[in-house]
Amino acid sequence: MSNQLVINVTSQETKVALLEDGMLAELYIERTKGRSIVGNIYKGRVMKVLPGMQAAFVDIGLEKAAFLYVSDVYRDIEEYSLMLEEGSNGEGDFEFEMDGVPIYPFQPSQIEDLLCEGQEILVQVSKEPIGTKGTRITSHFTLPSRYLVLMPTVDHVGVSRRIKDHGERRRLMEIVQGIKPQGLGFIVRTASEGGDKELLRGDMDFLLKLWDNIQRKKENSSAPYLIHSDLTMVLRVIRDLLSPEVSRVVVDDREEYRNIINFTKTYMPKLKCDIEIYEGREPTFDAYGIEMEVDKSLGRKVWLKSGGYIVIDMTEALTAIDVNTGRFVGKRNLEDTILKTNLEAAKEIAYQLRLRNIGGIIIIDFIDMERDGDREKVYLALEEALKKARTKTNILKISELGLVEMTRKRTRESIPRILCEPCTYCDGSGYIKSKTTVCYDIFREIERMVSGLGGATVMVDVNPEVADLLYDEERMGIEELERKLNKKIVIKAKDGLHQDQFEIVEV
Repeated sequence: MSNQLVINVTSQETKVALLEDGMLAELYIERTKGRSIVGNIYKGRVMKVLPGMQAAFVDIGLEKAAFLYVSDVYRDIEEYSLMLEEGSNGEGDFEFEMDGVPIYPFQPSQIEDLLCEGQEILVQVSKEPIGTKGTRITSHFTLPSRYLVLMPTVDHVGVSRRIKDHGERRRLMEIVQGIKPQGLGFIVRTASEGGDKELLRGDMDFLLKLWDNIQRKKENSSAPYLIHSDLTMVLRVIRDLLSPEVSRVVVDDREEYRNIINFTKTYMPKLKCDIEIYEGREPTFDAYGIEMEVDKSLGRKVWLKSGGYIVIDMTEALTAIDVNTGRFVGKRNLEDTILKTNLEAAKEIAYQLRLRNIGGIIIIDFIDMERDGDREKVYLALEEALKKARTKTNILKISELGLVEMTRKRTRESIPRILCEPCTYCDGSGYIKSKTTVCYDIFREIERMVSGLGGATVMVDVNPEVADLLYDEERMGIEELERKLNKKIVIKAKDGLHQDQFEIVEV
């Protein structure tokens, strides 16, 4: 079964699902109230320079100031080109990648030498606000089109690492080097494979006109100001994911359908793909079984076909994944059972990371394996499974403790963080105090509040379930406290209180 894109558009949100062999592989969600700003270019004003952090806060017109690291500050094309030539170690000591190609060398100066408060600067959003972290911006611009990425601050040509054929890589690089203007850089994207000179020239002309337009807007505007807005989420996905492997696009909105048709005719005239309007009565994602898969992606526990399972815990600092045999008891011996479970888990973990768009630091605790050969098999299986995703991933060998440490590039929120919010009851901790613990907290708080004060009665408002416990098992504690304080304690059940909340008033 071939791959397909399924697009669901409503007035509240837009969702795009990539199906590979009928299975949900990637999901993109954009709410009308929170459209993505990654790729947008702003004229901003430096609000504060922080030498101690080698960073600056820049006002770009959003609710919160954006964060600019020293390594993301561009000062001079000639100087930066020199840094590119001298700072590379052959492979290239790069910090960022686009489409698998390194872009910028990590060669920071001092932030106070580059920026000052009140200075106006042109910047591009490189990362959305994620969790408690604010918007990250850069002044090293990348303007992507279908076949090329323009890098106006670097005189350099790169070719996507996904193009494996060395002869094809050399051919594409020579074409771009022969037609590009001096002082500008380009990345040849994966979609360019097999493309001719005229195809690349057309893409390059479009990007150069776009950059000239941005420069004109910059001169005629005052900060903070939005200079350039990237494509809509649907068109970005079409631009980046539509390939010969995708044979069909299904969309349930006529206006978005027309936008996709016009976009593909303009930028992908040679690409053969069926673009259809979905007209069924059943909701689009339900008809393709996507909604059910999305709900599963929010669960903490994921079952494996063998009967084992993995547990995924996302925290602020990292994501921890634990592998367990569960109901799987195997057929021959323990080591074979463990190996089979770990191999199955490796594929499922790679799938879940891609589906949920989990990024940052990831720690995987596979079931302990005694044989070195088994550990190598599991590591290679995980490494191979991770290759399906376009996201940059660094993975280390299984450690002596049986852990795999890896990082996955994160540029947008994960699916669980988009669709969910911290539990208002436990405040996101995953735990609340037990009813017994709350009872003893109440006893201590009564002693603190009423000791030595006037009043004959103490009124205690508590959650109904805690009230039942105080009336029953903890009744002796109440009576003992009444004798000790010489006061009457009245317990009142109040529906509006959480289990670990209570209110004490002396009457």
